[in-house]
Amino acid sequence: MYPISSNSFINNPYTNNPYNQPQQYYWQGVYQPYGQSGYYEQPAQDNTDAAKTATMAGILQLIAMGLQKASGWFSTKLAAGKEFTSAANVHHVADEMVRKNNLNVHVGYINDVNKYAYAQHYNLGNQLEEVARGQNAFFTDKLKLAVAPERKPSLILHELGHAINAKNVFTRFLQNTRRYAPYAPTALLIANSLFSDKNDGKKSFIERNAGVLGFAAFLPTIIEEGLASFRGIKAAKKVLNNPSGLNILKKNYLLALSTYILAGIGLGVASKQTILEDSIRT
Repeated sequence: MYPISSNSFINNPYTNNPYNQPQQYYWQGVYQPYGQSGYYEQPAQDNTDAAKTATMAGILQLIAMGLQKASGWFSTKLAAGKEFTSAANVHHVADEMVRKNNLNVHVGYINDVNKYAYAQHYNLGNQLEEVARGQNAFFTDKLKLAVAPERKPSLILHELGHAINAKNVFTRFLQNTRRYAPYAPTALLIANSLFSDKNDGKKSFIERNAGVLGFAAFLPTIIEEGLASFRGIKAAKKVLNNPSGLNILKKNYLLALSTYILAGIGLGVASKQTILEDSIRT
């Protein structure tokens, strides 16, 4: 449902996210060549460029830290948010979503007791621990399973939105892009080394736009997440006549979407950092 923070998106085992590498900031990594006499004084312009690059690296590091804190704030607010209606009503809406959309999906509301049976039956290991604590929810098309915390059942409507998306060719494509998005920094680094001219002294298109390109790689995921929430809200509106309750649901889902937007920005920052660090080394 939501990555809790931009950092946990990177480390979440359920997403099988390979972009789990510590970032290094080369404040002291400026190349200092030596001439034949054993000493070489770099041109002033080189020193200025190096200083600018180091400053930018520091700014990106601060942005990354800020994104993590902001994402954590949103996820905390979401976890503390109240339910928009009773559990019985949520179950009713979920059942209607399954029936009307002809979904071949098992719906589970996970607690500290049944998490063991679900984990064993679906071979999920410890992936249901956070769900039982009310800190996560997910849909897996491979297992035809959608789960949400028993203590926060409204998250299941979003997960069933994912299940509906999985039936459409285009939205299914959007879903599948998330497995490749974390490779954006590496892909941009390779592309930049292959197609940029290091001798003309100018920044390449990728060097200038790495942050935007990194965010763009995650944009399909943000769109698909938003659409899943929209489907859940739409289903609740059709079944329940509770405008004030729907406003609560919209707020909760917006908080969840915000963590994905921040994760996308975080991927853009990571892409920019990767290209920047490469320019320092070379």
